[in-house]
Amino acid sequence: MAEKKISSLAADEENRQLLQAIIDSLSDAVSVVDENGFGLMVNRAYTRITGMSEEQVLSKPATVDIAEGESVHMRVLQTRRPIKGVRMKVGPFRREVIVSCAPLIINGHLKGSVGVIHDISELRRVMEELERTRRLVRRLESRYTFDDIIGGSELLRRTAERARQAAATPACVLLRGECGTGKELFAHAIHHASDRAEKSFIRVNCASLTDTLLESELFGYGDGAFTGAKKGGRRGYFEEASRGTLFLDEIGGLSIEAQARLLRAIQEEEIIRVGESRPRRIDVRLIAATNADLEELVEKGLFRKDLYYRLNVFPIFLPPLRDIKSDIPLLVNQFLSYYTQKFGRTAVETIPAVYQRLKEYDWPGNIRELQNVIARALINLNRDENVVEEHHLMMPFVEAAGPGKNADRPLEGTFRNLHDKWEREILLKALSECEGNKAEAARRLNMSIRNLYNKLYRHQLI
Repeated sequence: MAEKKISSLAADEENRQLLQAIIDSLSDAVSVVDENGFGLMVNRAYTRITGMSEEQVLSKPATVDIAEGESVHMRVLQTRRPIKGVRMKVGPFRREVIVSCAPLIINGHLKGSVGVIHDISELRRVMEELERTRRLVRRLESRYTFDDIIGGSELLRRTAERARQAAATPACVLLRGECGTGKELFAHAIHHASDRAEKSFIRVNCASLTDTLLESELFGYGDGAFTGAKKGGRRGYFEEASRGTLFLDEIGGLSIEAQARLLRAIQEEEIIRVGESRPRRIDVRLIAATNADLEELVEKGLFRKDLYYRLNVFPIFLPPLRDIKSDIPLLVNQFLSYYTQKFGRTAVETIPAVYQRLKEYDWPGNIRELQNVIARALINLNRDENVVEEHHLMMPFVEAAGPGKNADRPLEGTFRNLHDKWEREILLKALSECEGNKAEAARRLNMSIRNLYNKLYRHQLI
């Protein structure tokens, strides 16, 4: 009989060691208590996360490791129901964790509780570091000045001069122009030439903000404003741009509801964080930009008239590339210089015929499209070549021109290449017909605005 008992105890010890080895292999912390709430077992991850040894926990009350919050083990033992996602702080270092706990029921009898502890303090640190980096990158975006505006045409020089006049005032500036005309470059330059140049320059793409994100992103949120909100709340773009410049790009893409909230912030010069009632004063210089016909949107009731007048204090119309084609040689040389350095190539030249060919095109994608064409031309240039010629451009107007080019010529390129070229031309045509209005282009092409943006990014059209 004694031998049988010893054998049973040995088996129990072996099973206990096996169970211990299993939970020790888990990366999440595990804590097990008995039906009275006293510690039975913990794993290595538990001691690492909490900073407490087995001796400090085993046979001790379930509350012994809690620095802030209520014992989840005790709640489970009282209710006999599992609990998930409870946030608390544990151990002497007050480590932030999320705890999920479930009852141990064997043959209908409650035998204890098992808890799994996820460490979120490191995740929070990484997220906060990413947030700081994200904000720093937005501040560093303001890198262009009026010296970076390339061109000698009379129309462009008059536009730049008007922008310089705007920079000397605190007035709201509304940059108008087709997609790819350089609205963001002008916004940077205006900020740099203003008396707010040493402060933040924050860029916001309004078309990318859904109504649910708009308030929290623009105005920030308070502590506990919603599930997943950062502890202590977070400043919005308006507060980040305090005493600096807030650049609202694609302003025509805001919904009517979003326009109303933006209008209030501009009129009252104050914002209210989500989840708070206390207004906060703001001192921000606004620059807005759009490629949409705001007047038409106002007539259709898609853009608030009062917001239109608030933004349209100092309008500046940026000319499309087709109206300043005399600047194409200067732009080409600038892009060649930039991309030869970026691609690690020696200096390259081009021939006059290239300039002439480029001037024959109407450039629905404007300067951004020209920049992409030059980048692609350099990619097509062999390492032993140092002169860009017409055949390097790979543009529709080049392929359609010249002797021997007719409908019977064989296909050149893979199916994917030909399909990409066809898709890109459709996107350019849609943007051109819609005067750069992406929402209207998406509607005409019967696709979602998100799908349109993905395709535009893939074809380097934005």
